[in-house]
Amino acid sequence: MITEQRRLGTGFGAQSTADDVLTGINLTGTTALVTGGYSGLGLEATRALVRAGAHVIVPARRPATAEEALRTTPRTEVHPLDLADLESVRVFADRFLESGRTLDIVINGAGVMACPETRVGPGWEAHFAINHLGHFALVNRLRAALAPGARVIAVASAGHFLSDIRWEDIHFRTGYDRWLAYAQSKTANALFALHLAHLGAESGPHAFAVHPGSILTPLQRHVPRAEWLELGWVTPDGEPADGFKTPRQGAATAVWAATSPLLETHGGAYCQDCDIAEPADTDDMLIGGAKPWITDPRAASRLWELSSELTGVNAF
Repeated sequence: MITEQRRLGTGFGAQSTADDVLTGINLTGTTALVTGGYSGLGLEATRALVRAGAHVIVPARRPATAEEALRTTPRTEVHPLDLADLESVRVFADRFLESGRTLDIVINGAGVMACPETRVGPGWEAHFAINHLGHFALVNRLRAALAPGARVIAVASAGHFLSDIRWEDIHFRTGYDRWLAYAQSKTANALFALHLAHLGAESGPHAFAVHPGSILTPLQRHVPRAEWLELGWVTPDGEPADGFKTPRQGAATAVWAATSPLLETHGGAYCQDCDIAEPADTDDMLIGGAKPWITDPRAASRLWELSSELTGVNAF
């Protein structure tokens, strides 16, 4: 049964931080994996989980950079992983499985936004390949390590407003648009969580998708600063526009979804502002909400099947 997109009234909101939502939650003895856990929102999520007692594994395409970013953060470990390279995903997962450890939390937070047209693997469009297919393969390969009751969090975005899955041209063979490519990958993230929750309804894992909010982080590195002003992300003096969150606030919804007991029976929900999101009734991404194409179980099943064919893995 798929969760209805209806707010729970959690007591948290857009201004809550990752530390706020972990108040009273003891994660001692748990192990989390956070892709992108050494930069931007991922770094804030890693730090908050550690402060609550968790041990956090951070896969990294740039291990030396990750080691430096986490140098003063205890109970973290860095391992090489390039989500654009399925062989790298396999090697990382195999090594983790060989360790015999289990995972209680997986936050799929790494990604790219609005990058120039880039092809990876067998010519796949980079947003879809990195943001979605790499994480799809990673979670499938790590299935045996997921502890009973484990939670898998897909970091999606209100960017999904701009595009459903382009079933006839997923890899933009007939014309590239960097914003539509990003948007499609975020729709894919939400559909991934929706179908994973369906597959794990009886034996786990629990899966959720989250919109972190609008936050300025290194994710926007491919967007020229002049465009930030044109898009209304910043004021003329360069400050974040009204409605934008700090990184600690931006990390809160993923951390909340990974730990809140309130979500126990709401698998597959798309969340924002530390609660389940309502259906979107406007096109304003700052208001957010869930567009109907990310809550369609048939589309989620179709995407799962296609992703399995492309990556060669399907462990659920």
